[in-house]
Amino acid sequence: MDAAPERVVLIHYHEIGLKGRNRGRFERQLLTNITHALKGLTRGAVRRLSGRIILELPPDARIGAIRKRLADVFGIANFSEAVRVPNAIEPIRAAAWEVVRQEDFRSFKIAARRGDKNFPLTSEEINRDVGAHVQTLSGARVKLDDPDLTCYIEVAYQGVFIYTRKTPGPGGLPVGANERAVSLLSSGIDSPVASYKTMKRGVRLSFVHFHSQPYTNRSSQRNTEELVRVLTRYQYRSTLYLVPFVEIQRRVMTHAPPGYRVVLYRRVMLRIAEAIAEREGAQALVTGESIGQVASQTLSNIRAIEEATPLPLLRPLSGDNKEEIIDLARRIGTYDVSIEPYEDCCTVFVPRHPETRANLNTVREIEPKLDLPPLIDQALKATEVMTVKY
Repeated sequence: MDAAPERVVLIHYHEIGLKGRNRGRFERQLLTNITHALKGLTRGAVRRLSGRIILELPPDARIGAIRKRLADVFGIANFSEAVRVPNAIEPIRAAAWEVVRQEDFRSFKIAARRGDKNFPLTSEEINRDVGAHVQTLSGARVKLDDPDLTCYIEVAYQGVFIYTRKTPGPGGLPVGANERAVSLLSSGIDSPVASYKTMKRGVRLSFVHFHSQPYTNRSSQRNTEELVRVLTRYQYRSTLYLVPFVEIQRRVMTHAPPGYRVVLYRRVMLRIAEAIAEREGAQALVTGESIGQVASQTLSNIRAIEEATPLPLLRPLSGDNKEEIIDLARRIGTYDVSIEPYEDCCTVFVPRHPETRANLNTVREIEPKLDLPPLIDQALKATEVMTVKY
């Protein structure tokens, strides 16, 4: 290894490190996702290294753009712009001073961690040695509790990494490390947030959106397409199914009691999403339901709705209130799209007073009389499919 410090981005993960025998698979998926995220940017090699991932930085690398992309990669706990030097105390001293002298500080501490047990100094000895060197050159005082600046030194077998700043990543698991699911995506605030939280658990999503054209305009579809573009930056490639729903709504509206319309609509949506999940090889469905937030999301109605499909129904927002959901929507970039005016299938043919405690036996009596399977087949045949790439 060259004696001159080498610029790198040092990437740490947390949850992946707990995966035991499966850890290598999760690391490889994270490596693949980082490569996807940085597509189009000048960079060096991306490598796994002793419980870390390093990204080599050529002189013309745009660190600001790289930092912005890495901040959206699920599985990353934090990352740092660092220098790498050989495993010897002299280059560590020199590089630590070059790193910290670029900062404004009156107090500091050295935080060394020795992964390479062949290194002749312990972590505490590195702290004292490098700390004394920095103190002599800077005149700053050593302060172990709440210093102005912390200089991190990680001694690995493949080199020593030195840095002062940690940028938080989103955490979670890398998308693609777990199986697939289909998310029922509206143009509103909740379902995009539910999708984000599911992707954060390593699940790759396909999306299905139900519309009521020509009774509504294309605003809900446009908004949904834009939401999928925002969400695709977390999984790099997405499929969106746009399902015409108006004929099913008309059948339910004209043949079912008004109070049960919403429950019946949602049961049909799950059946259509189940058919799409089978095409996609998906193992579950995802919805943006939050218990008690609206009339259709009572426990009785949830029970009556979910009986329509044998697939697991994931509800990541079950325990969240509206303020929590809105806060996360703002942070992930979906909120501004979700509040754009739109008309979707939930705004037409909806009764003024929907049933809040649907009786499952009543639902079972009503539904067979509606002869919905031919309409479901028709809706699936008329479904448009879009592919969105990051």
